[in-house]
Amino acid sequence: MARVLIVDDSPTEAHILTGMLEKNGHQVITAPDGESGIVSAKANHPDVILMDVVMPGLNGFQATRQLKKDPATSSIPIIIVSTKSQATDRVWGMRQGANDYITKPVDEASLLESVNNVLGS
Repeated sequence: MARVLIVDDSPTEAHILTGMLEKNGHQVITAPDGESGIVSAKANHPDVILMDVVMPGLNGFQATRQLKKDPATSSIPIIIVSTKSQATDRVWGMRQGANDYITKPVDEASLLESVNNVLGS
Protein backbone atom coordinates (compact mmCIF):
# COMPACT_ATOMS: atom_id res chain seq x y z
CA MET A 1 0.00 0.00 0.00
CA ALA A 2 1.32 3.43 -0.95
CA ARG A 3 0.41 6.89 0.29
CA VAL A 4 -0.54 8.84 -2.83
CA LEU A 5 -0.95 12.62 -3.02
CA ILE A 6 -3.32 13.71 -5.79
CA VAL A 7 -2.87 17.36 -6.80
CA ASP A 8 -5.80 18.30 -9.05
CA ASP A 9 -8.16 21.28 -9.11
CA SER A 10 -11.03 19.16 -10.45
CA PRO A 11 -12.99 17.52 -7.61
CA THR A 12 -14.39 15.05 -10.16
CA GLU A 13 -10.92 13.99 -11.39
CA ALA A 14 -9.61 13.74 -7.82
CA HIS A 15 -12.62 11.58 -6.89
CA ILE A 16 -12.14 9.25 -9.87
CA LEU A 17 -8.41 8.81 -9.19
CA THR A 18 -9.05 8.35 -5.45
CA GLY A 19 -11.57 5.60 -6.19
CA MET A 20 -9.15 3.73 -8.46
CA LEU A 21 -6.33 3.94 -5.94
CA GLU A 22 -8.30 3.15 -2.77
CA LYS A 23 -9.95 0.16 -4.45
CA ASN A 24 -6.43 -1.19 -4.93
CA GLY A 25 -5.34 -0.64 -1.34
CA HIS A 26 -3.63 2.74 -1.57
CA GLN A 27 -4.10 5.60 0.91
CA VAL A 28 -4.96 8.92 -0.75
CA ILE A 29 -4.39 12.55 0.22
CA THR A 30 -5.67 15.33 -2.05
CA ALA A 31 -4.71 18.95 -2.71
CA PRO A 32 -6.68 21.36 -4.94
CA ASP A 33 -3.76 23.29 -6.48
CA GLY A 34 -0.01 23.43 -6.92
CA GLU A 35 0.70 25.57 -3.86
CA SER A 36 -1.25 23.38 -1.45
CA GLY A 37 0.20 20.31 -3.16
CA ILE A 38 3.71 21.45 -2.26
CA VAL A 39 2.67 22.15 1.34
CA SER A 40 0.97 18.75 1.58
CA ALA A 41 3.97 16.94 0.08
CA LYS A 42 6.27 18.50 2.70
CA ALA A 43 3.86 17.75 5.55
CA ASN A 44 2.76 14.23 4.56
CA HIS A 45 5.80 12.80 2.69
CA PRO A 46 3.69 10.69 0.29
CA ASP A 47 5.19 7.72 -1.55
CA VAL A 48 4.11 9.14 -4.91
CA ILE A 49 2.43 12.30 -6.24
CA LEU A 50 -0.11 12.45 -9.08
CA MET A 51 0.14 15.98 -10.50
CA ASP A 52 -2.36 17.70 -12.78
CA VAL A 53 -0.90 20.38 -15.07
CA VAL A 54 -3.66 22.90 -15.74
CA MET A 55 -4.49 24.48 -12.37
CA PRO A 56 -4.99 28.04 -11.16
CA GLY A 57 -1.98 29.74 -9.60
CA LEU A 58 1.01 27.43 -9.64
CA ASN A 59 0.56 24.93 -12.49
CA GLY A 60 1.65 21.32 -12.33
CA PHE A 61 4.89 21.86 -14.26
CA GLN A 62 5.91 24.65 -11.86
CA ALA A 63 4.93 22.64 -8.77
CA THR A 64 6.84 19.60 -10.05
CA ARG A 65 9.95 21.70 -10.63
CA GLN A 66 9.75 23.17 -7.11
CA LEU A 67 9.24 19.77 -5.48
CA LYS A 68 12.18 18.27 -7.37
CA LYS A 69 14.49 21.17 -6.41
CA ASP A 70 13.67 20.91 -2.69
CA PRO A 71 15.82 18.34 -0.84
CA ALA A 72 12.85 17.56 1.45
CA THR A 73 10.70 16.39 -1.47
CA SER A 74 13.11 15.71 -4.35
CA SER A 75 13.04 11.92 -3.89
CA ILE A 76 9.23 11.64 -4.13
CA PRO A 77 8.24 10.22 -7.54
CA ILE A 78 5.85 12.44 -9.48
CA ILE A 79 3.48 11.21 -12.17
CA ILE A 80 1.93 13.97 -14.24
CA VAL A 81 -1.71 13.19 -15.02
CA SER A 82 -2.97 15.68 -17.59
CA THR A 83 -5.30 16.34 -20.48
CA LYS A 84 -2.28 17.90 -22.25
CA SER A 85 -1.39 15.07 -24.60
CA GLN A 86 1.12 16.60 -27.02
CA ALA A 87 4.59 15.06 -27.20
CA THR A 88 6.06 18.46 -26.29
CA ASP A 89 3.99 18.52 -23.07
CA ARG A 90 5.32 15.08 -22.11
CA VAL A 91 8.91 16.13 -22.81
CA TRP A 92 8.48 19.35 -20.83
CA GLY A 93 6.93 17.48 -17.90
CA MET A 94 9.80 15.01 -17.78
CA ARG A 95 12.31 17.89 -17.95
CA GLN A 96 10.68 19.41 -14.87
CA GLY A 97 11.48 16.21 -12.99
CA ALA A 98 8.40 14.03 -13.46
CA ASN A 99 9.01 10.29 -13.33
CA ASP A 100 6.11 9.46 -15.66
CA TYR A 101 3.40 11.21 -17.68
CA ILE A 102 -0.06 9.81 -18.34
CA THR A 103 -2.98 11.47 -20.07
CA LYS A 104 -6.61 11.84 -19.04
CA PRO A 105 -8.98 10.17 -19.16
CA VAL A 106 -6.94 7.69 -17.14
CA ASP A 107 -7.71 4.02 -17.25
CA GLU A 108 -7.18 2.12 -14.01
CA ALA A 109 -4.68 -0.40 -15.38
CA SER A 110 -2.40 2.34 -16.77
CA LEU A 111 -2.59 4.32 -13.53
CA LEU A 112 -1.71 1.32 -11.36
CA GLU A 113 1.08 0.26 -13.71
CA SER A 114 2.60 3.74 -13.56
CA VAL A 115 2.34 3.93 -9.76
CA ASN A 116 3.90 0.48 -9.37
CA ASN A 117 6.70 1.35 -11.83
CA VAL A 118 7.74 4.55 -10.07
CA LEU A 119 7.60 2.80 -6.69
CA GLY A 120 9.71 -0.06 -8.03
CA SER A 121 7.11 -2.67 -7.13
